Parts: sequence; C-alpha cells; structure tokens
Amino acid sequence: MLVFCSQGEHWHSISHLHPTVAESQEDLALIHLLTLQLVLVGNIFCGNVLIWPEDGSHWLYIKVVIQELLHRGHNVSILTPSTTFLIKPSDDIAAARFEVFPVPYGKSAMDSYMQELIMLGLNNKPTTLTFHSFYQAARKCVRSINEIHRQRCEAVLGNPELMARLKKSNYDVLVADLILPCGDLIALKLNIPFLFTVRVTPASTLERHCGKMPAPPSYVPAIMSGLTDRMSFGERVKNIISYLVQDYIYQSWWGEWDSYYSQVLGRPTTRCEVIGKAEIWLVRTYWDFEFPLPSLPNFEFVGGLHCQPAKPLPEEMEEFVQSSGEHGIVVFSLGSLVANLTDERNNMLASALSQLPQKVLWRHKGKRPETLGANTRLYEWIPQNDLLGHPKTKAFITHGGINGIYEAIYHGVPTVGIPMFADQPDNIEHMKAKGMAVGLDIKTMDAEDLVDAVKAVILNATYKENAMRLSQIQHDQPIKPLDRAFFWTEFLMLIDFPLSLCGFHISLTFK
Repeated sequence: MLVFCSQGEHWHSISHLHPTVAESQEDLALIHLLTLQLVLVGNIFCGNVLIWPEDGSHWLYIKVVIQELLHRGHNVSILTPSTTFLIKPSDDIAAARFEVFPVPYGKSAMDSYMQELIMLGLNNKPTTLTFHSFYQAARKCVRSINEIHRQRCEAVLGNPELMARLKKSNYDVLVADLILPCGDLIALKLNIPFLFTVRVTPASTLERHCGKMPAPPSYVPAIMSGLTDRMSFGERVKNIISYLVQDYIYQSWWGEWDSYYSQVLGRPTTRCEVIGKAEIWLVRTYWDFEFPLPSLPNFEFVGGLHCQPAKPLPEEMEEFVQSSGEHGIVVFSLGSLVANLTDERNNMLASALSQLPQKVLWRHKGKRPETLGANTRLYEWIPQNDLLGHPKTKAFITHGGINGIYEAIYHGVPTVGIPMFADQPDNIEHMKAKGMAVGLDIKTMDAEDLVDAVKAVILNATYKENAMRLSQIQHDQPIKPLDRAFFWTEFLMLIDFPLSLCGFHISLTFK
C-alpha cells in the first residue's frame, strides 16, 4: 500500500479530469491510471515520534531508525540534554527537530564518569566468582551515573513548561533506550505508548523481571557469566549463581529509582513495573548472534539494522588500502569513547601491529605510539562499515561493541576481540562460540598474543567460513531488521488501543 503525507496535490491534479470532459483516448487512459492510484493509496498518515536517546554507540544505532522514520514521512523530535558526546544535529537527519533542555552537569562530569567506567572495565574482569569485588569497585561509578541520569530526568519531568510543550506536540509514540531511565515516565506523563531499544542489561535483569522474558538457567547463560548455551552441570550451577548475584546487586544499586518513579507518578510503584508497560522491545541482536532462548511476541530481534553495503572509501584511504597487495588490510578500532589507554598499552598494541604483513588502519585518538610501524596509519575516525565491506579486509580488531560486531557479521569478517567494559566481553564470548572470533584480555595480553590472534583468524580458514555463514543468516532474513523495527514503531502510532503482546503474566500477583 502506498502512503503519502499530503493528498491535496493529488486531488488538485485530477480535479479537471472528470470523464465528461475527456477529449481523447489519452485523457481516458490518464483518468484510469489516476483512479488506480487513488485505489492503491491508503489512509494518509504522518506520525509524530519522540526519541529519548542514550549517547555514544547507542545514538549511532537509533540514528539509523530516525533516518528511516524521516525518510518515510514521519515527524521526529529528539529530546536531548544540552551536554552530550555525540548527539547533535547532522545533515543526514536535518529534518528532525531537536528539543534541547538544559542540565546542571557539564561535559567534564560526563567525561569523568565515562572514564571511570572504562577504567573499571580495563582493570576488573567480572566473573561469577568476582562479581562482589567487581561491583564494589563499580559502586562509585554507578553512583555517578545514577546522579547524572537523575539530573537528566528531573530536567525534563521537573520542567512544567517543557512538559506542556511536549504535551501540546501530540506525539504518537516514544522510542526510548532502556539503559537510560525515565523515557517510560515521560511517555506515561504524555499518555502515549512507548517502546524500548536494548542490547542487554546485566544478567538480563530488566528483560527477565520487567519484560518477563523467560531465561531458563539450564541453557540460557547469564550476561557477564562467561558461559555459553552448552553448559556442564557445574557450569549450570555457576549460571544460577550468576543470575542470583546480579539480581541482588541490581536491586541494591538501582533500586533507588523505585522511589523516584513513585514520586513522579504520585503513587507507589517500581521502575520495573513501569518498564513492563512497554509495548515493544527492539533487541539489538539476531539469531546469528544469540544463543537459543525462549522469547515473547513483543520482543523483536533487529540486530544489524544499521548495516549496509560498503560505500567507496576516501581517495587517500583507498590508495593506502590498495597498497596492501595480496596481504590485505586489518581494521582496528576500540570504539568511539576509548581514547586514553596508557602509553604502555598503546605501544604494545602498535608493536604488535607493526609485525603483521597486512596494512593496518587504526582508529586512534591521542599521542602517537612510539612503536608505530610503517604498515599502520592512525585515523581519528574511520568509515568502519565501508572498510569492513572492502574486499581487501582480512580481519577486524574490535572492543566488541554490538554495532561493530554486527558490521563484521554483515560483511563476513573474522574478528579479534579486546573487550573493555559493559556488554563487550559477552559479545566477544558469543562470537568465539560461533567460531568467527578470538578473544584477548587487555589486562594480560602482550604483543605476541595479538599477533598470534590476528594470524589465527586470517590463516585458519574456519574463521572466515563461520563468519560467512553468519553473514548469510543476517542477509537472508525474509524481512530486513530495519523494516521490522519500522513496522512495529509505525504500528504503535496507528492503533488506538494497547497492543498487549506481553501477556497477562506480566501482572500476576499472589492475590
């Protein structure tokens, strides 16, 4: 069905073509054609979408959804604080409206907590046996994050003028990042449906307890447990412990949000109860990546929706890539937010890269490593998707962010993972289990380890074969992930009743 955002022009263009005044066969043919067009044109609808985005790589992901919404004629407003890392207007979303609200914290506060988070990941590896010590080290960082998030929430919900302006805009749906609190509260205050985008929360706590996603511990490994779906009896016991420990820690550390949610809504509630009201959960993975697990109708797996065929590289970069000859290139990036590894670590990485026969394109900010080889070029930014789709690309060295992981899957590129923090260790564990990656520990690895890992994924054909197998699964989906994400977003705008795909089990009590 064709959908147009304006019908006036079409009606005006045929107003003079009534059959009684048709003077030729050409006129009649045109009338028939335009009549057929009117039959095909459905209800005219342009929705108003409000976005509550998280920063960093999360923004790069949701930005693709915003582009698609704009492309299909919807109005998009982005509710964002005045202090951000990456969230800002750009040419590719020029039609979007940015609703910027002031916040009491500055860029330095965000830089500080982000570096705390990165250093936490660099210096501590959470496992079932070390969760307690890991979260003890993480306590300060979590407090900083909670405080910034609280200030961000209050800057919107505690601003009557802003809320009145949002209410007046008559939004049809709110798209929120689950990791960022209060998107659900804003939607309830505006009396509109909302959906979440999410990669994962620790031990899938919010997905399991709030979204009621089943997670049998016998074969669904807890996030950050280091386990796969194939567990021995002892590993299944370890998995249960992982779930229990992380559930306890989550409630202990993030439970303070329950009182804030109750205060805003004026009634006793919990953040989890409000999260459970989400109509749809857009999960940023797919079955090429995930281990088998039971799901629910309102959980839609749309991993890789941002991936696309490679575009031509900048001329200078293409010349460097072509100079690699038969050895090809290695793409190296530790993400958009990691910029201050120690000189010692950077020199170790540079030394390893200099020993490779491939040319290396390294996304790097900061001081130039002293051991940088002639085969390596540093770039503050690289067109990562286009490089991974280049025929000369042999391997990808990555921190394991889900965006980069899916670009590697999409283009079938074997991977060496050096995870830093958050979901990255779990992402690399998935890729190792799927047979397309080797994982390294940034705290213990040396130059020889990195050289051996890169050579392994390039010279052992199994890694490439497995990468291409996952790539085929990603490409051969009957409905593309971006189309599915758009369908559910637009569907929520069109209906005027609760979707209710989550089932009654979400509200079961002992009464």
